[in-house]
Amino acid sequence: MATAIESRLGLRHEPIKPSIASRVLNPKEELLSGDLGPAIRELLEERGVLVFPEIGFDDAEQIAFTETLGKYAPEGKGDGPTKITLDAKESASAEYLKGSLYWHIDGTMNDVPILASLLSCKVPSPKGTGNTGFCNTYAAWDALPAERKAELSGLRAIHAVWPTLFYYEPEPPAAKIKGMASVGENELPLVWKHQSGRESLVIGCTTQRIIGKEPVESAIIIHGLREWATREEFSYSHEWSVGDLVMWDNTGTMHRAEAYDPTCGRMMHRTKLEGEEPFE
Repeated sequence: MATAIESRLGLRHEPIKPSIASRVLNPKEELLSGDLGPAIRELLEERGVLVFPEIGFDDAEQIAFTETLGKYAPEGKGDGPTKITLDAKESASAEYLKGSLYWHIDGTMNDVPILASLLSCKVPSPKGTGNTGFCNTYAAWDALPAERKAELSGLRAIHAVWPTLFYYEPEPPAAKIKGMASVGENELPLVWKHQSGRESLVIGCTTQRIIGKEPVESAIIIHGLREWATREEFSYSHEWSVGDLVMWDNTGTMHRAEAYDPTCGRMMHRTKLEGEEPFE
Protein backbone atom coordinates (compact mmCIF):
# COMPACT_ATOMS: atom_id res chain seq x y z
CA MET A 1 0.00 0.00 0.00
CA ALA A 2 1.47 3.35 -1.00
CA THR A 3 1.91 5.84 1.82
CA ALA A 4 2.60 9.55 1.76
CA ILE A 5 6.09 10.71 2.65
CA GLU A 6 5.98 13.28 5.45
CA SER A 7 8.64 15.67 6.65
CA ARG A 8 9.26 17.35 9.99
CA LEU A 9 12.32 19.47 10.67
CA GLY A 10 14.10 17.78 7.76
CA LEU A 11 13.15 14.22 8.80
CA ARG A 12 11.59 12.32 5.89
CA HIS A 13 9.39 9.39 6.88
CA GLU A 14 6.35 7.35 5.94
CA PRO A 15 4.01 5.22 8.07
CA ILE A 16 4.20 1.44 7.71
CA LYS A 17 0.97 0.66 9.58
CA PRO A 18 -1.64 3.04 11.02
CA SER A 19 -0.92 2.31 14.70
CA ILE A 20 2.75 1.34 14.64
CA ALA A 21 6.05 1.78 12.79
CA SER A 22 7.40 4.32 10.32
CA ARG A 23 10.12 4.11 7.71
CA VAL A 24 12.80 6.85 7.83
CA LEU A 25 14.19 7.80 4.42
CA ASN A 26 17.01 10.26 5.12
CA PRO A 27 20.51 9.29 3.92
CA LYS A 28 23.26 8.19 6.30
CA GLU A 29 25.14 11.49 6.35
CA GLU A 30 22.01 13.40 7.47
CA LEU A 31 21.29 10.87 10.22
CA LEU A 32 24.87 11.05 11.51
CA SER A 33 24.92 14.85 11.55
CA GLY A 34 22.88 14.93 14.75
CA ASP A 35 20.56 17.60 13.39
CA LEU A 36 17.66 15.16 13.17
CA GLY A 37 17.99 13.77 16.70
CA PRO A 38 15.10 15.70 18.30
CA ALA A 39 12.74 14.94 15.39
CA ILE A 40 13.66 11.23 15.47
CA ARG A 41 13.02 11.10 19.23
CA GLU A 42 9.62 12.71 18.75
CA LEU A 43 8.67 10.36 15.94
CA LEU A 44 9.87 7.33 17.91
CA GLU A 45 7.64 8.17 20.87
CA GLU A 46 4.72 8.68 18.51
CA ARG A 47 5.18 5.57 16.33
CA GLY A 48 6.96 3.08 18.61
CA VAL A 49 9.19 1.60 15.90
CA LEU A 50 11.39 3.28 13.27
CA VAL A 51 12.90 1.40 10.32
CA PHE A 52 15.99 2.70 8.51
CA PRO A 53 16.05 0.40 5.46
CA GLU A 54 19.48 -0.83 4.32
CA ILE A 55 21.18 2.19 5.92
CA GLY A 56 24.35 0.11 6.34
CA PHE A 57 25.83 1.55 9.53
CA ASP A 58 29.10 -0.02 10.62
CA ASP A 59 29.65 -0.43 14.37
CA ALA A 60 31.25 2.98 14.87
CA GLU A 61 28.50 4.70 12.88
CA GLN A 62 25.79 2.88 14.83
CA ILE A 63 27.27 4.10 18.11
CA ALA A 64 27.64 7.62 16.72
CA PHE A 65 24.02 7.62 15.56
CA THR A 66 22.85 6.31 18.94
CA GLU A 67 24.67 9.17 20.64
CA THR A 68 22.74 11.72 18.55
CA LEU A 69 19.54 10.51 20.24
CA GLY A 70 20.46 10.38 23.93
CA LYS A 71 22.99 8.76 26.24
CA TYR A 72 24.53 5.62 24.78
CA ALA A 73 24.36 2.71 27.24
CA PRO A 74 27.21 0.25 26.57
CA GLU A 75 26.58 -3.40 27.49
CA GLY A 76 28.98 -5.85 29.06
CA LYS A 77 32.74 -5.33 29.06
CA GLY A 78 33.18 -4.06 25.51
CA ASP A 79 32.56 -0.58 24.18
CA GLY A 80 31.05 -1.72 20.88
CA PRO A 81 27.59 -2.98 19.93
CA THR A 82 26.43 -6.27 21.43
CA LYS A 83 26.16 -9.33 19.21
CA ILE A 84 22.62 -10.71 19.20
CA THR A 85 22.39 -14.33 18.06
CA LEU A 86 21.16 -17.70 19.32
CA ASP A 87 24.38 -19.30 18.11
CA ALA A 88 26.24 -20.30 21.29
CA LYS A 89 29.55 -20.24 19.39
CA GLU A 90 29.13 -16.51 18.77
CA SER A 91 27.48 -15.34 21.99
CA ALA A 92 27.90 -16.30 25.63
CA SER A 93 24.33 -15.05 26.15
CA ALA A 94 22.74 -17.41 23.61
CA GLU A 95 21.01 -19.52 26.28
CA TYR A 96 19.60 -16.44 28.01
CA LEU A 97 18.47 -15.00 24.66
CA LYS A 98 16.08 -17.92 24.15
CA GLY A 99 13.65 -15.86 26.20
CA SER A 100 13.79 -13.16 23.52
CA LEU A 101 11.61 -15.38 21.31
CA TYR A 102 8.62 -14.38 23.46
CA TRP A 103 6.94 -11.01 23.89
CA HIS A 104 8.76 -8.84 26.42
CA ILE A 105 9.95 -5.40 27.51
CA ASP A 106 13.66 -5.02 28.25
CA GLY A 107 14.68 -3.98 31.73
CA THR A 108 11.71 -5.07 33.84
CA MET A 109 14.18 -5.99 36.59
CA ASN A 110 15.30 -2.35 36.76
CA ASP A 111 13.57 0.69 38.23
CA VAL A 112 14.50 2.67 35.10
CA PRO A 113 14.35 0.61 31.89
CA ILE A 114 16.33 1.49 28.79
CA LEU A 115 14.70 4.12 26.60
CA ALA A 116 15.29 2.39 23.26
CA SER A 117 17.19 -0.32 21.42
CA LEU A 118 18.76 -0.04 17.98
CA LEU A 119 19.32 -3.29 16.09
CA SER A 120 21.26 -3.56 12.83
CA CYS A 121 21.25 -6.59 10.58
CA LYS A 122 24.63 -8.06 9.64
CA VAL A 123 23.45 -11.54 8.58
CA PRO A 124 19.72 -12.26 8.17
CA SER A 125 18.18 -15.68 8.61
CA PRO A 126 16.55 -17.38 5.60
CA LYS A 127 13.45 -15.57 4.33
CA GLY A 128 10.33 -16.48 6.26
CA THR A 129 12.19 -16.87 9.55
CA GLY A 130 13.89 -14.65 12.09
CA ASN A 131 11.71 -11.57 11.74
CA THR A 132 11.48 -9.28 14.75
CA GLY A 133 7.97 -8.57 15.95
CA PHE A 134 6.82 -5.43 17.73
CA CYS A 135 3.55 -4.27 19.27
CA ASN A 136 2.51 -0.83 20.45
CA THR A 137 1.51 -0.97 24.12
CA TYR A 138 0.42 2.68 24.07
CA ALA A 139 -2.06 2.01 21.26
CA ALA A 140 -3.21 -1.25 22.85
CA TRP A 141 -4.01 0.52 26.12
CA ASP A 142 -5.72 3.44 24.38
CA ALA A 143 -8.02 1.04 22.48
CA LEU A 144 -9.28 -0.80 25.56
CA PRO A 145 -12.89 -0.07 26.61
CA ALA A 146 -13.20 2.43 29.46
CA GLU A 147 -14.66 -0.15 31.83
CA ARG A 148 -11.71 -2.49 31.24
CA LYS A 149 -9.27 0.34 31.88
CA ALA A 150 -11.02 1.04 35.19
CA GLU A 151 -10.58 -2.62 36.20
CA LEU A 152 -6.86 -2.63 35.36
CA SER A 153 -5.75 0.79 36.60
CA GLY A 154 -3.90 0.54 39.88
CA LEU A 155 -3.01 -3.14 39.56
CA ARG A 156 0.60 -4.13 40.15
CA ALA A 157 2.57 -7.16 38.99
CA ILE A 158 5.66 -9.11 40.02
CA HIS A 159 8.27 -9.50 37.27
CA ALA A 160 11.19 -11.92 37.28
CA VAL A 161 13.60 -13.61 34.89
CA TRP A 162 12.77 -17.18 35.91
CA PRO A 163 9.19 -17.25 34.49
CA THR A 164 10.66 -16.80 30.99
CA LEU A 165 12.38 -20.17 31.33
CA PHE A 166 9.09 -22.07 31.16
CA TYR A 167 8.28 -20.61 27.74
CA TYR A 168 11.09 -22.55 26.08
CA GLU A 169 11.86 -25.30 28.61
CA PRO A 170 8.62 -26.59 30.21
CA GLU A 171 10.38 -29.09 32.51
CA PRO A 172 13.59 -27.32 33.60
CA PRO A 173 15.87 -28.73 36.30
CA ALA A 174 15.37 -27.19 39.74
CA ALA A 175 18.96 -25.92 39.75
CA LYS A 176 18.30 -23.84 36.63
CA ILE A 177 15.15 -22.32 38.15
CA LYS A 178 17.09 -21.54 41.33
CA GLY A 179 19.88 -19.92 39.36
CA MET A 180 17.54 -17.68 37.37
CA ALA A 181 15.48 -16.86 40.48
CA SER A 182 18.64 -15.57 42.16
CA VAL A 183 18.36 -12.48 39.94
CA GLY A 184 15.43 -11.45 42.13
CA GLU A 185 11.99 -9.98 41.47
CA ASN A 186 10.61 -6.51 40.79
CA GLU A 187 7.19 -5.04 41.49
CA LEU A 188 5.89 -2.84 38.67
CA PRO A 189 2.62 -1.16 37.71
CA LEU A 190 0.50 -3.03 35.18
CA VAL A 191 -0.27 0.32 33.56
CA TRP A 192 2.63 2.79 33.26
CA LYS A 193 1.54 6.40 33.70
CA HIS A 194 4.27 8.24 31.83
CA GLN A 195 5.58 11.71 32.55
CA SER A 196 4.11 12.75 29.19
CA GLY A 197 0.61 11.91 30.46
CA ARG A 198 0.27 8.90 28.17
CA GLU A 199 -0.25 5.37 29.49
CA SER A 200 1.03 2.00 28.30
CA LEU A 201 0.84 -1.63 29.40
CA VAL A 202 3.77 -3.24 31.23
CA ILE A 203 3.43 -6.93 30.39
CA GLY A 204 5.36 -9.75 28.72
CA CYS A 205 7.02 -13.05 29.51
CA THR A 206 8.70 -11.69 32.66
CA THR A 207 5.29 -11.07 34.27
CA GLN A 208 4.98 -13.68 37.00
CA ARG A 209 1.72 -12.70 38.73
CA ILE A 210 -0.71 -9.89 39.47
CA ILE A 211 -0.57 -8.89 43.12
CA GLY A 212 -3.78 -9.64 45.01
CA LYS A 213 -5.26 -11.94 42.35
CA GLU A 214 -5.77 -15.69 42.49
CA PRO A 215 -3.39 -17.64 40.18
CA VAL A 216 -5.98 -18.38 37.49
CA GLU A 217 -7.35 -14.83 37.40
CA SER A 218 -3.81 -13.48 37.38
CA ALA A 219 -2.85 -15.68 34.40
CA ILE A 220 -6.00 -14.71 32.51
CA ILE A 221 -5.23 -11.00 32.97
CA ILE A 222 -1.57 -11.35 31.94
CA HIS A 223 -2.11 -13.54 28.90
CA GLY A 224 -5.37 -11.86 27.89
CA LEU A 225 -3.59 -8.51 27.74
CA ARG A 226 -0.75 -10.05 25.75
CA GLU A 227 -3.28 -11.40 23.23
CA TRP A 228 -4.91 -7.98 23.02
CA ALA A 229 -1.67 -5.99 22.69
CA THR A 230 -0.31 -8.27 19.96
CA ARG A 231 -3.37 -8.11 17.75
CA GLU A 232 -2.71 -7.34 14.10
CA GLU A 233 -3.72 -3.68 14.36
CA PHE A 234 -1.14 -2.98 17.08
CA SER A 235 1.70 -5.12 15.67
CA TYR A 236 4.45 -5.04 13.06
CA SER A 237 6.79 -7.87 11.98
CA HIS A 238 10.03 -6.71 10.37
CA GLU A 239 11.63 -8.95 7.74
CA TRP A 240 15.33 -8.20 7.80
CA SER A 241 17.65 -7.31 4.94
CA VAL A 242 21.40 -6.77 5.30
CA GLY A 243 22.07 -3.22 6.49
CA ASP A 244 18.64 -2.55 7.98
CA LEU A 245 18.56 -0.72 11.29
CA VAL A 246 15.42 -0.80 13.43
CA MET A 247 14.96 1.12 16.64
CA TRP A 248 12.07 0.82 19.05
CA ASP A 249 10.75 2.70 22.05
CA ASN A 250 11.25 0.21 24.88
CA THR A 251 8.93 2.25 27.12
CA GLY A 252 5.90 1.88 24.85
CA THR A 253 6.32 -1.36 22.91
CA MET A 254 6.93 -5.07 23.39
CA HIS A 255 9.12 -7.05 21.02
CA ARG A 256 10.26 -10.57 20.24
CA ALA A 257 12.52 -12.41 17.83
CA GLU A 258 10.55 -14.81 15.62
CA ALA A 259 11.80 -18.40 15.43
CA TYR A 260 14.84 -19.25 13.32
CA ASP A 261 17.51 -21.94 13.12
CA PRO A 262 20.24 -21.01 15.66
CA THR A 263 22.88 -22.44 13.31
CA CYS A 264 21.87 -20.32 10.29
CA GLY A 265 24.30 -17.50 11.09
CA ARG A 266 21.71 -14.81 11.84
CA MET A 267 23.60 -11.93 13.44
CA MET A 268 22.39 -8.57 14.72
CA HIS A 269 24.36 -5.81 16.44
CA ARG A 270 22.58 -3.89 19.19
CA THR A 271 23.07 -0.52 20.86
CA LYS A 272 20.88 0.97 23.56
CA LEU A 273 19.83 4.36 24.86
CA GLU A 274 20.02 4.80 28.62
CA GLY A 275 16.67 5.06 30.38
CA GLU A 276 15.30 8.45 31.36
CA GLU A 277 12.03 7.64 33.16
CA PRO A 278 11.25 5.19 36.00
CA PHE A 279 8.37 2.75 35.72
CA GLU A 280 6.59 4.45 38.61
